[in-house]
Amino acid sequence: MDHSHYFIVLTGGPGVGKTTLLKELHKQGFHIVEEDARRIIREQLEADADGLPWKNKIRYAKLMLAASTASYLMQIGQDHQDYVFFDRGIPDTLAYIAMEGLAIEEELIHEAKGRRYHKKVFILPPWAAIYENDSERKQTWQEAENTFNIMKETYSKLGYEIIEVPKTTVIDRAQFILKALDQQNY
Repeated sequence: MDHSHYFIVLTGGPGVGKTTLLKELHKQGFHIVEEDARRIIREQLEADADGLPWKNKIRYAKLMLAASTASYLMQIGQDHQDYVFFDRGIPDTLAYIAMEGLAIEEELIHEAKGRRYHKKVFILPPWAAIYENDSERKQTWQEAENTFNIMKETYSKLGYEIIEVPKTTVIDRAQFILKALDQQNY
């Protein structure tokens, strides 16, 4: 069975409303897969380890790739009859590596090409009105804008159709996505 038709990626820079949007989609009955970045950062901080984006970027990228791949594979083992919405996908790790100017290993590109999602990827643009920093989100506004652009470029290079989600209410954002997936009756 081709699971990629059911696996929908929501991506974008930090603080653009992905988590809030995923909660809304979950409330509407869809299965969601939460982002691994915050969990990894918390675990690394608690362990006083260096796999953090502001300490060891390579280690952090490898942790992200491993977590994203595990989340993907875990969903393949499920019998999904409807869409599963991912807070970021495996290609987000490639975008992070590119953004940081690190060398992208061929193995990572192979991983991103081999684990496919739905052809439509939904990207949330930077939105100053809702952007906030916290103990786990330390990016500047400029870094948030740069992340958005690199995410678009990365997914495009991998052959995905990028759909920008409008800056509007969370309910309208959810309906926009479902309509784009021909699921407007939800």
